[in-house]
Amino acid sequence: MKKSNLTKSLVFVSLIVFITSCAPGGEKFVEQTAGFWMGLWHGFISFFTFIISLFKDNVGIYEINNNGGWYNFGFILGVSFFFSGGAKGSCRRRR
Repeated sequence: MKKSNLTKSLVFVSLIVFITSCAPGGEKFVEQTAGFWMGLWHGFISFFTFIISLFKDNVGIYEINNNGGWYNFGFILGVSFFFSGGAKGSCRRRR
């Protein structure tokens, strides 16, 4: 493996670990409720937490201890930012 490929691989793995380190908690983390900003973050990293949740039972995609509407709004907004919100599908080229 070339040195540049090894470096790219290490950076990629480090980035994935960094992104998923703030995954939604479970019932044991009830110190404070998650609000809009945590919903936005959890929505943005939802793809990565979904992959991890397939292999680990204690990782969830959605924060159980949230404040309701604002968390939901942030979560949906974060998911739409990550997955482009369908913006690419609406910009088709006309021939």
